[in-house]
Amino acid sequence: MKKLTALLLALVMVLALAACGGNNDSGKDNQTAEPPAQTDNTPREPANNNEPAEPAVEPITLRIGYMPNYASLWGVLSAIEQGCFEEEGITIELTEFDSGPNEIAAMEGGSIDLAYIGKGAHRLCILGSAVIFAPSSVHTVDKVVCLPDSGIQSVADLKGKTIAYNAGSSSESTFNSALEVGGLTRDDVTPMELSIDNVVPAAVSGTIDAAVCWNPYSGQILQQVEGSYEIEFADGSTNISSWICLPKYAEENHDVLVRFTRALFKGMDWGSKVENYETVADYCSKQTKASLESQLMQVGDAHWFNLDDLKAGVADGTIKGYYEGMQNDMVKGENITPEEAKEDVGDFVLFDVMEEALK
Repeated sequence: MKKLTALLLALVMVLALAACGGNNDSGKDNQTAEPPAQTDNTPREPANNNEPAEPAVEPITLRIGYMPNYASLWGVLSAIEQGCFEEEGITIELTEFDSGPNEIAAMEGGSIDLAYIGKGAHRLCILGSAVIFAPSSVHTVDKVVCLPDSGIQSVADLKGKTIAYNAGSSSESTFNSALEVGGLTRDDVTPMELSIDNVVPAAVSGTIDAAVCWNPYSGQILQQVEGSYEIEFADGSTNISSWICLPKYAEENHDVLVRFTRALFKGMDWGSKVENYETVADYCSKQTKASLESQLMQVGDAHWFNLDDLKAGVADGTIKGYYEGMQNDMVKGENITPEEAKEDVGDFVLFDVMEEALK
């Protein structure tokens, strides 16, 4: 009897367990699974699926060479102070130089990445030492600084005078142009080749009759030598200034050049407005540690390119024409030979960088 009772109890338990298991399986078939809750770490789509999120730009630092004058600094300082480089994730480090050739030498030595140059150093771009990726300004009138007792009233009066100039720079290009307009050669004058730092002392000491130099040096002569003055002349030449880098740097850093140029052009557009001249001059004054007055004296030295100038000029070939004119001037002035001149200035001017930056 005891065995029969135990057997019956075991059978009841088995049937009960089977019934419970059957009910659970049926419940699973009838249930709808709930989606897992989204956590803060789950990626979400942008609010507007038609506008993908902007990719973050890689922060970079660029080492920039400049010369201590308004023409060199007006655009880059405007872009710095107006936050244009910050928008591109670019930090700018500025280093002062006294000439374009020295800047190119510094790039070759690896101490700077990009630089501003005046007309004279464009010769080295034609010869392949550097490439141009952005224009800065264009000058239509050149000047010679004359001492009070020199008797010089025009470039023709340079005959027989002692003229200071700086070889290999815009100073020499302007000197050659002045002689040509005056119908003179170097045999008609006494040329005095000096480093740019020695031009002002030569004028102050009275050892020269005139000097061909750029600001701030010409302005220093006018301020330090009482009665000194400038004469102007125009020969139809193109006196353009530009931003440059080494050819290898351009090949390896195309996107960086576009970012820098885009920010620079925005700064130039702001700085080219007449109502901002005094503010820009103040930026330049602080950077060069020169007087605000000396910087304001330079605001009329050139036409400062704005965005409209650049967009139209790149599209219709005006900017290209400036560089063609500059190269022709170099050949005419015997700064380069006809064989050294490039058939297409696009060989040393990166118009594609300008076009991308202007988009």
